[in-house]
Amino acid sequence: MPAGAELSLAAQSAQRLGVFGGSFDPPHAGHLALLRRARAAFLLDHVVLVPAARPPHKPERVLTDGATRLELLRALIAREEGLSLWSLELERTGPSYTIDTLRALRRATSAQLFLLLGTDNLPGLAGWREAEAVLALAQPIVVPRAGTDAAACQAARTDARLSLRARTRLGLGLLGGATVDVSASELRAALAAGAGSHPLLPEAVAERIRARGLYRAS
Repeated sequence: MPAGAELSLAAQSAQRLGVFGGSFDPPHAGHLALLRRARAAFLLDHVVLVPAARPPHKPERVLTDGATRLELLRALIAREEGLSLWSLELERTGPSYTIDTLRALRRATSAQLFLLLGTDNLPGLAGWREAEAVLALAQPIVVPRAGTDAAACQAARTDARLSLRARTRLGLGLLGGATVDVSASELRAALAAGAGSHPLLPEAVAERIRARGLYRAS
């Protein structure tokens, strides 16, 4: 495991451990809301947040540097119980593949693993690297996302490219409740337009964004 990518003791000792990956550029209140819902609905002892170095499905996207995103994430979860960060994907080279992260996590803990996925990821899920292994290693928790076509999501859960076991696990993992309608791209646009704060940015995060002059239009 790369140096600096140690898993927290709380994550190591959890019996039911959630994994939440993403760009987190920037992290926002919507992330916290869905994490709280997922922990309550699936009785998760702990969730580890894993910021991606280079998402393979967005190769053209230029992300804010990893150290800054980690700083913003620390501010986001500072007062939240049951959450921690894991910098594994930032410490290794190349695209951030979920299967590699889950296998590293399996080596580090014996917990039952749960993977948080937005419904916007479902249509392309069968094309992920070793998708079957991903869904075998971790029970998915499928988070409804605003603007995601329900029919497309249903088609993904019946995708013949996935095994019956994988499709069943997807169906069992649907997280009930309202859709998550927070878009990081919309937040970045608002900040670039000169907004110094936003209702969906916790003040601790907004303060660091202002101090560093992040997301301003060039």
